[in-house]
Amino acid sequence: MNTDKMKRKKNKEQYRVRTHLIHGNYESKKWDYDHHINPPISTSAMYRLSSANRGAQGFLEFADDTIDGTKQSPIYIYDRLEEPSRGMLEENLAYAESGEMCLTFANGMAAISAAVCVLCEQGHEVVAHEITYGCTYSLFNNWLPRFGIQTKWVDVNDEEALRQAITDKTRVLYFETPINPTLTLVDIAAKRKMVDEINKNRPEEHQIKIVVDNTFATPYGQRPIEHGADFSVQSLTKGISGFGTDMGGAVIGPHSYHSKLLVYRKDFGGVLNPRSAWTFLVYGLPSLATRFSNQIKTAQYVAKFLRGNPKIDEVTFPGFEEHPQYELAKRQMQTHEGKFAPGNMIYFTLKDAKIEGGQHPKVEKFIDYVADHAYCITLAVSLGYMKTLMENAYSMTHASLPDEEKRKMGMEPGAIRLSVGLEDWHDIAEDLQVALDHI
Repeated sequence: MNTDKMKRKKNKEQYRVRTHLIHGNYESKKWDYDHHINPPISTSAMYRLSSANRGAQGFLEFADDTIDGTKQSPIYIYDRLEEPSRGMLEENLAYAESGEMCLTFANGMAAISAAVCVLCEQGHEVVAHEITYGCTYSLFNNWLPRFGIQTKWVDVNDEEALRQAITDKTRVLYFETPINPTLTLVDIAAKRKMVDEINKNRPEEHQIKIVVDNTFATPYGQRPIEHGADFSVQSLTKGISGFGTDMGGAVIGPHSYHSKLLVYRKDFGGVLNPRSAWTFLVYGLPSLATRFSNQIKTAQYVAKFLRGNPKIDEVTFPGFEEHPQYELAKRQMQTHEGKFAPGNMIYFTLKDAKIEGGQHPKVEKFIDYVADHAYCITLAVSLGYMKTLMENAYSMTHASLPDEEKRKMGMEPGAIRLSVGLEDWHDIAEDLQVALDHI
């Protein structure tokens, strides 16, 4: 053993991302502490100010990005402005996502709303992929128009259609990848190349920003900013949490937007609870790599089981070589160390369960049997947890999308979305098999 090498102290930056996710930034200026193994929880909605001058200085420094936050602690005034537990989580999330800054919110929808609203003004347009999470669809269709912001829905993988949809008013290109629930992928680098070409002839204030929802892959399996996205948004409630105990959302992007997002959060609310921030910081991020590496392995086994079952018509999983975008998946969905990470989500269709509209009786029978009899599969609408969750996206999370639109986009009433957890894959497969035997 080389004792000289053993004695040499490594710089913090030399450690791998998986280790960083566990230990975080113990030198954070968000809190003046040196000896805690776990960071303290902030439980105060407001903070004592020792003088009128300190109070005035705190408001003066709020959202002032000219101040180097790595060299001095913020003057905390009120939870809705800034607080330390949330600040430490934001530092670690920015690092995990390869972004310059991160701001957290009460949930994923608050984060998506913030990202779009700081990038758009009245008269601007969003171009979004035609399939998106139901609540995002509702936000873009029902609420943004009240602020004079319109959305054009298009297949962003169709370059010609995408170019036609973009106008001088377009400020945001928005999509998920993998797409919820179909697991279609979007080539982020290709969209970056196209947007750069369009932006070349635009002044900075008119340029299009790419916003990618990274909830399915998590920063463990994909970092959109590394591939050219301007912003990565996600629901922390899902994979980052992993345990289903807290809601949260995050926007990761350029430091130049930090103050705008801070002021937006202050004025519109939707602030992440410090207790939830602490949970994500102490339990969620540190266990992310371990959880997801095992969930991905389990998902591969479960997907193969489903593919070989005679009662299943079609199985979509980015880890299959037969997936039409397998090469893109291998290039884009990777861990920080470059290992292929196709995720823990599976989308499958029951055989002979296609009808013109509504939910097929066979699908309903299958789902109800799982809900009533399965031990390790839970009927629930979320994803990314340590427990395996199943839903019919067509009638549940994507219910707000019109039926004719869903069918046109390739969503089937008979398709089922499975978020694979940490159970033994044999048990998951057996629960599925028993349910399939009853339809």
